[in-house]
Amino acid sequence: MTLALICAAVLAALVFVLGGNVTRLRVAGAKTGAPFAPSDPADPLYKAIRAHGNAIEYIPTLLVLFVLDAARAPSWTLVFVVGATLARLAHAVGMLRTRTVAEATPLRVAGASGTYLFGVALAVTLVSTL
Repeated sequence: MTLALICAAVLAALVFVLGGNVTRLRVAGAKTGAPFAPSDPADPLYKAIRAHGNAIEYIPTLLVLFVLDAARAPSWTLVFVVGATLARLAHAVGMLRTRTVAEATPLRVAGASGTYLFGVALAVTLVSTL
């Protein structure tokens, strides 16, 4: 359970760090008259908004699965928890470091694929414990 809670804390912190990054870029842009909601996929603020938005789409569900699986599932399923955590971190880094979010990069693809794979594995594991 401890490892699952550490992973949950890491992902919860990631949501706030990504949100803080959006705020930081908006404040910096406000000083230069940059738009608060750019539409250019190469704009750093656009990438930051998408990275935060994507994290907030998946992390809450993963957090619920982490806690429920840790309470009910066999301890080996912690591999799925760690995998999902690493996948979300990889995806966030891939979103922020890409030249443009209009193109898929290996890190983003690995992060997204890992999110789906480990998220489904956690859900199936939870159902199997019923």
